[in-house]
Amino acid sequence: MGRVICDLTISVDGYSAGLGQTEERPFGDDGGDGSGGRLHAWMFDTPEENRTEVDRMSAAGAFVMGRNMFGPVRGAWDRRWNGWWGEDPPFHAPVFVLTHHAREPQPMDGGTTYHFVTDGIASALAQARAAAGDGDVAVQGGATTVNQYLAAGLIDELRLHIVPFTLDAGTRLFEGVPPLELEQVTSRSASLVTHVTYRVLS
Repeated sequence: MGRVICDLTISVDGYSAGLGQTEERPFGDDGGDGSGGRLHAWMFDTPEENRTEVDRMSAAGAFVMGRNMFGPVRGAWDRRWNGWWGEDPPFHAPVFVLTHHAREPQPMDGGTTYHFVTDGIASALAQARAAAGDGDVAVQGGATTVNQYLAAGLIDELRLHIVPFTLDAGTRLFEGVPPLELEQVTSRSASLVTHVTYRVLS
């Protein structure tokens, strides 16, 4: 069985998104235009410098994400929404989306199929493990979803990509999570980010 891993980009003070998230500004008051471009500049402005980390993010056998990461639609599925990533999402594997509202699976180009899970984080993880086989399962986010998995003791490895600015408010990693024992596995600095990988011991 593979590991349960998580990659998350955060500000130095631990935020993965700012306040005031909307469809037009999915990352809210993120220190930029709300698109997450400043938080994720390390991926898009300096991709070759961070190729190893970028490639690792898409290498899992299955993915889990919260509904807020999937898109801005709240409540019942009253309009067609297939994620922020277009017709060929970057996952190329099954993606299990946490939601309170049932929906049929949505196949996309490139091997991605979105499955909508209404019975909680443990069920989503079990389905993702079955889909991944011996591969890893990646809990994509956002931070609220990651916090639920951390609090439940279900994350094996936490890969943080820490960008050198603060947001002061927003959606924060470790919010509501009890104390954790972490073992630092790797650390690498790049021009726009510091990559730190932790093994979650307890």
